[in-house]
Amino acid sequence: MLWQGKSVRKATGGRYHASRGKKRFEIGRSPADTIIGITRVKTIRVTGGNTKVRALRCEFANVSDKKTGKVQKVKINSVAENAANPNYVRRNLMTKGAIITTELGKAQIVSRPGQDGVINAILIE
Repeated sequence: MLWQGKSVRKATGGRYHASRGKKRFEIGRSPADTIIGITRVKTIRVTGGNTKVRALRCEFANVSDKKTGKVQKVKINSVAENAANPNYVRRNLMTKGAIITTELGKAQIVSRPGQDGVINAILIE
C-alpha cells in the first residue's frame, strides 16, 4: 500500500506526532499491475458508492487508426516500451502511455487499464 500522507519526520530530523490515525478516504490501494493474458477484471467500490473496474489481465486492445478513423479489437503481443517504469517492459505490465505491439503494429495506450478496465490504444506505426 502507498502511504499518501504527511512525513513522520521534520526537516530537522525531529518527529511529528500524529493527532489521529488514517481516515477511510485516505487509504491507498495496491496497483492493478495489468498484464497480458486471458481477460480478468475486478470491480471495486470507491468514494460516493461509485465503482472502478480494474483490469488485472487483458488479452485484447481496442486500437484506432487515425488515418482511416476505424477502431479494431486486436490481440496484444507484448509491451515494447513503458515510460512509467523500465522494469514494466520485462514484466509486460501495461499502464497509460505504454507502447504495445499488436497484430496491426505498434500502438500507444491512451486509457488507464487499472481504472477503466479496458485497453484503448492509438496506432503509431
